[in-house]
Amino acid sequence: MTFARHPDRGFELRASLWLPRPIEEIFTFFSDAGNLDTITPDHLRFQILTPRPVEMREGLVLDYRLRLRGIPLRWRSLISRWEPPHRFVDEQLRGPYRTWIHEHTFEPCEGGTLCGDVVNYDMIGGRLADSLLVRRDLRGIFRHRCQKLREILGASDQSVGCMNDR
Repeated sequence: MTFARHPDRGFELRASLWLPRPIEEIFTFFSDAGNLDTITPDHLRFQILTPRPVEMREGLVLDYRLRLRGIPLRWRSLISRWEPPHRFVDEQLRGPYRTWIHEHTFEPCEGGTLCGDVVNYDMIGGRLADSLLVRRDLRGIFRHRCQKLREILGASDQSVGCMNDR
């Protein structure tokens, strides 16, 4: 995974993972909001508050509760783009960040699916908060997510894994 600073729009995280499953199967997994709990680290105590079942679609608003560094938070996200089976975007409407726009992409690749994540984010404290806390937290969350996806969806040791993991 890589991180970058953009003077005009905050920070950016990029990550990718190859999984040995067809794009339709991978997109179906990500389309189930309940799986977000499965791939989120336990210490965040993540809980979806939106009544289930949740039909993912553009315009859907999802509410969550979690603990970030022990602080209880509510998070509200909007699914702003929904383009099965290739892409969707969730944007924070309410939560700990000034900006959080997470684009998920899926493309067929070498008999499996390349899953991409681009997160544009910004928060109070800017560069100092990012270097001391946020980047480390996001790195841990995305590493955990990568590991869980590989366990659940059967990636072999030959898979690309979490590319550019620094």
